[in-house]
Amino acid sequence: MKTNYADMFHALHPGFFDEGSIRSLPPAYVFEEQILDLRGFSVDDVHIDCPAHITFGCYSGDLEALRSAVGLVDEDWPQYFNEGDRIYCAFDGDEVVSFCNLDAFGEYQRLRIGGPGCVGTIPSHRKQGIGLKMVQNATAILKDEGFDLSYIHYTHVGHWYARLGYKTILRWNSGGIISEEL
Repeated sequence: MKTNYADMFHALHPGFFDEGSIRSLPPAYVFEEQILDLRGFSVDDVHIDCPAHITFGCYSGDLEALRSAVGLVDEDWPQYFNEGDRIYCAFDGDEVVSFCNLDAFGEYQRLRIGGPGCVGTIPSHRKQGIGLKMVQNATAILKDEGFDLSYIHYTHVGHWYARLGYKTILRWNSGGIISEEL
């Protein structure tokens, strides 16, 4: 069955384009939604160079320390990292240097959909492959947990995720969906 991605988007995010924060975006700002089919995904498909001393895992420390790292990436994002959230990180020693929420979005046409969200790497650790490797690992976790699709919602760096095999399925701006990739 062919997936209608616009219908999927509206099912996963009802009323999204009615939100004031979305309506107030400049129309020239265009964002992407992306999908990676996990049923054919393997971490061995893409080699990512990353410093050997960087470790990865789910966050279990002080929430304020994590939020401090998140704030270095985007001052509006700390509110999206809360107790009980599944947060996957890259660590340099004890320091969080890259992070993402691991979200379960729900089901659509009997497909379980999850994905990394609010992905960021602190400025001092960028351009080393750390964030990309973290997203690759997070994607593998979703596959291991039985998700069918990994979904990137609301990004302006689709070219970055494409390095892991994510495909753009929709483009949108404050007025709604601009295009659907088939």
